[in-house]
Amino acid sequence: MYEAYSSIVQLVERLHRHFLDVLRTELRRVGNDDVNAVQALLLFNIGQEDVVIRDLRDRGYYHGSNVSYNIKKLTEMGYLTQERSPHDRRATRLRLTDRGFVVCHTVGALQESLVANLRRRDVTEETLREAAEALACIERTWTDYIRYGRD
Repeated sequence: MYEAYSSIVQLVERLHRHFLDVLRTELRRVGNDDVNAVQALLLFNIGQEDVVIRDLRDRGYYHGSNVSYNIKKLTEMGYLTQERSPHDRRATRLRLTDRGFVVCHTVGALQESLVANLRRRDVTEETLREAAEALACIERTWTDYIRYGRD
């Protein structure tokens, strides 16, 4: 079991790096050189929603300084707008601009293309769900370790 677990941990790390490389390649292909892969993924995760920065952190997508830096840059470049919540002045709401939506749609189209590629390779939805369940279990184990320490 240890070897299988260890190989999954290494695979997850490689997958993350490779996915960012795929995003970088797609951004270059469509002629967008001013947004990096992490920023493109951030725009995609915001999508159609008005999102509070805290929600992005709470969902586990980003850590504090990383998300703050990228939000500042994306706002400066005109991909995001920020406004204080009228109900909680401490909360900042984020919304994509038209430029942000272009990047979001680029990432969405890429994802659809990658899913089609998986289908051509005979990867089934059931296989992906089983993989997701195993990875979610590993995530829960890691989260419990962070929160509660060793058993």
